[in-house]
Amino acid sequence: MTTPSSAPDPAPVPGPPRVAVRGEARLEVEPEMARIGVTVGARGSDRRAALTDLTRRNGAVLELLRSYGEAVEKIETGAFSISPELRPGRGERVRAYHGKVHVQAVVGDFTALGELTTRLAELELAGVSGPWWALRPESPVHREARQQAVRQAVERAREYAAAVGAELVGLIDIADLGAEAPTEFASAGYGGMRGAAPGAAAAPPPALDLEPRRQTVYARINARFTISPPVL
Repeated sequence: MTTPSSAPDPAPVPGPPRVAVRGEARLEVEPEMARIGVTVGARGSDRRAALTDLTRRNGAVLELLRSYGEAVEKIETGAFSISPELRPGRGERVRAYHGKVHVQAVVGDFTALGELTTRLAELELAGVSGPWWALRPESPVHREARQQAVRQAVERAREYAAAVGAELVGLIDIADLGAEAPTEFASAGYGGMRGAAPGAAAAPPPALDLEPRRQTVYARINARFTISPPVL
């Protein structure tokens, strides 16, 4: 007994011709804010004395930052540590206690940044790091980069279609590959520009001449379009 052979699947109906392109944008702009890090330290043979000195020096940093008003937009206390240093040899005899506090500040007024940085470096046992330049997360530059990437994708797709005698008909989809600004805020250690030791000259240092580093913003998308029948 023979079984009838199954009917072949119908051939797929071809859809309208399509074109897939990538759109890219790259903008270089001035930064909108700067972050600086300040680390203060203390060392003493007594734990309480080390904590007292550390608290006083941390208070001096915060007071100086707050004195700049709206120029300093954000102040954040990061890592705090207090640890014993043991004497060499057997046993657990403590030689001294070491303490550190790290503070980060976001500065929006660059005219005050150079003076603020040098004044922080003059504080007792203070280390200053930075600045790290950046754009604000809500900066319109990011939106402009994305829009430029889309406009480039449309123009590129139109050129491909014209090369085969066709025109763009419709948009299928746009896939955002992301926009990024290659700026990172690193955590500063106890180092950088060192503060003055007690008894140093009281004359304020000249303000640093800091040149803001331009920021590069990228946007990349993939887009697909339908086109009219080509003329080949």
